[in-house]
Amino acid sequence: MSNKEKFEFQTEIKQLLNLVINSLYSNREIFLRELISNSLDACEKLRYESLKSDLSKKVSSPRIRIVFNTEDNTIEIQDNGIGMSREEIVENLGTIAKSGTKKFLEDIKEQKKSQLIGHFGIGFYSAYIVSERVIVKSLKFGSDNSCGVSWESSVDGSFTVKNIEKSNYGTTIILFLKEKSKDLCNGWKLREIIKKYSNHSSISIEMLKTEYDKEGKEIIKDDWETVNTSGAIWTKNKTEVKDQDYIAFYKSFSYDYTDPLLWSHSKVEGNLEYTSLLYIPTKAPFDLWDNERKSGISLYSQRVFIMNNNNLLPSYLRFVKGIVDSNDISLNVSREILQKNEVVHKIRKSMVKKLLDLLKKVSIQEPEKYRDFWRSFGQVIKEGPAEDYENKQRISNLLRFSSTHSDIDDSKVSFEDYLSRMKSDQKYIYYITSESFNAARNNPQLEIFRKKSVEVLLLSDRVDEWMISHLDEVQGKKLKSITKGNLDLGSIQEDSEKKLHEATREKFKDVLTQMKKVLGDRVSEVNISTRLTNSPSCIVVSENGMSMHLQKMMSDAGRSPVTNNNKPSLEINFKHQLIIEKIKNNPKEESFSDWTHILYNQALLSEGAQLEDPSSFVVLLNKYLN
Repeated sequence: MSNKEKFEFQTEIKQLLNLVINSLYSNREIFLRELISNSLDACEKLRYESLKSDLSKKVSSPRIRIVFNTEDNTIEIQDNGIGMSREEIVENLGTIAKSGTKKFLEDIKEQKKSQLIGHFGIGFYSAYIVSERVIVKSLKFGSDNSCGVSWESSVDGSFTVKNIEKSNYGTTIILFLKEKSKDLCNGWKLREIIKKYSNHSSISIEMLKTEYDKEGKEIIKDDWETVNTSGAIWTKNKTEVKDQDYIAFYKSFSYDYTDPLLWSHSKVEGNLEYTSLLYIPTKAPFDLWDNERKSGISLYSQRVFIMNNNNLLPSYLRFVKGIVDSNDISLNVSREILQKNEVVHKIRKSMVKKLLDLLKKVSIQEPEKYRDFWRSFGQVIKEGPAEDYENKQRISNLLRFSSTHSDIDDSKVSFEDYLSRMKSDQKYIYYITSESFNAARNNPQLEIFRKKSVEVLLLSDRVDEWMISHLDEVQGKKLKSITKGNLDLGSIQEDSEKKLHEATREKFKDVLTQMKKVLGDRVSEVNISTRLTNSPSCIVVSENGMSMHLQKMMSDAGRSPVTNNNKPSLEINFKHQLIIEKIKNNPKEESFSDWTHILYNQALLSEGAQLEDPSSFVVLLNKYLN
């Protein structure tokens, strides 16, 4: 009955197994995922054969059983799948030792796709991550007798095959655990691994029930129970899944007690095939701004969990949670290989587009729901233009701001709203950044824009400066800060106003020169303002310079933003009564220098800047308040 044979592995087997055990897999737990996947495949093959050959009445309900023995330190994976004959077991479990070995090694080194899920071979050999010896017992379904076959190897350069008696068709894999892996011989630990990696499999995975005595010792009962409990609803047609099912599934894997705000369930077919079920939470998670935040996207291959993957969505969509299942991704990859996987990049590109289009649709059809979304995740979305150049236009459609149109802090204005209200001869989309909404709304540089009824976006989130630096134009209109460079409102300003400005600057150029001399290197120049109508002075930075708001943020972060190329200019409103009385008509008075400093420091305070010497400014101000 034995008919025992010994087979020698080729030389490359040691190199290959070393790769599998030490490099190809990220952690040891996946050995069980791989072996369960092989069993699932065997059960699916039997189901297919039974349908094709009308053998369904002879086939038992498919199931996989996991058994462990703490005395022998063994784990068994049993299935009632199609099983293997003697020839097949030599072929299937010896495949990687044949001529394909070198090519496989080359493919792995070159990061090529290797679709091996469901095949005995590389997946099977992951057993040696935790085992020092493996025995496989199998009986092919439909065999005329109970003559099964046994395969055994300790990865010592050879394996043996012999005939055995086996009453039930299917395959049993027995793992003799290494000393350092004996902790896996534990019912709680095995259940945890199954639920993590194989919870959504279509076939029941069973283990014997366990109880614990008063001393905490595990007692194995005689009753079988199903370990995998959650169905893979993403594999169903959308018409078959109710809203409450989507919500229940979200709560089961996200641990979020609130209902999701939105979800998207889609199946992509063609050159690239994958299914995604993506959720947008109602509220931002507590760790949204944590650099170590874990990915909310779980990557599956044929309903078998691979890993939580941070590369499936860009950082500005890190709040999205869900499932991605693709048959085009092999289970047998490490996180490092997956990061360079071409299929992953294609899936990512497709999903980002789908999510941005979904949000755009909601913003149009359900504006109140979109407002809830924006309140929770608006600041994260604003990271998008800097991170995702390809989708910059789509992201810009989602952005919302406050503006001088309503003058309230509601962040309801889209670029589309702004563009629809622009004056016909307006060149730019105007904006201002500041540390708070009120600081932005009350900035003196808005005065000419209010007078001319030109809308200005009021930006006060910390991320706004970074965002706007990567968003140079929207729908052909450039964005322009009202606090930078020379103000040119084009035809919005009347020719008479422009002529008066030029004439005033020429008439009082000596006064301006004298003020510049007083302020010295603090400013690049002093000029007549075209921005101010009610306030006496303001600070303006150069067109390509760093805004005062950004300078303050850098200063708060301990970095020095001031350079010779970043010195601001001081603009004076020569129609203001203070300027008329204290500056324009008294350039030779001793108080001229004091009032120049007061105007300069006052302008800095309006921009939220930190004064170099606040105490001296207070003393100087009190001097003229008496």
